[in-house]
Amino acid sequence: MVEALWTAREMAGHRGSHGAGFYVAALSFAQSLWLEGKPAQALLQMNKALMADLSGGEPELREWPLPYAAKVWVMREAGEGEFLGNPVRHYQHLATRMSGPRAELRRWRAWACLYLAEGALGREGFPRDGEQIAKAGVVVPEGAEVVERLDELGLPGEAEMVVGVMGGKDQGGGEGKQ
Repeated sequence: MVEALWTAREMAGHRGSHGAGFYVAALSFAQSLWLEGKPAQALLQMNKALMADLSGGEPELREWPLPYAAKVWVMREAGEGEFLGNPVRHYQHLATRMSGPRAELRRWRAWACLYLAEGALGREGFPRDGEQIAKAGVVVPEGAEVVERLDELGLPGEAEMVVGVMGGKDQGGGEGKQ
């Protein structure tokens, strides 16, 4: 639990670094944003955490697991009047526009998050971007392919974690607002 509200200033100390310290800082900032009633911004910081360059053996991952379950929790618990945006559309765009370090892994993580968002929110009020799919010829991979690619590219146990969250298990991952 963060002890004080964070600002972008706390993240500035991690600029250029994408190790375990960056990972924990991004998740701490996400938690702070959640406590401020900013679920969409909290989700964006969790996206940043998934940019971290981790091997899977870092002790920080025991206390701060990859934030798949936390993302679902935030989507489900966002209050009326709190801006959430359309996470499904966001993750589709993120997956199709990925660049930079570890882009392939991050692309598959974004596709996993699209499926998690659809499961958490439903597709009725949170549709995919059909226009982008039609005009750009985007092919949304099947969930099984996403899991297979995460198994190949992700951290040890990452694919199983995603399957568990997709299956409705492990829906925790967040603290209530205080």
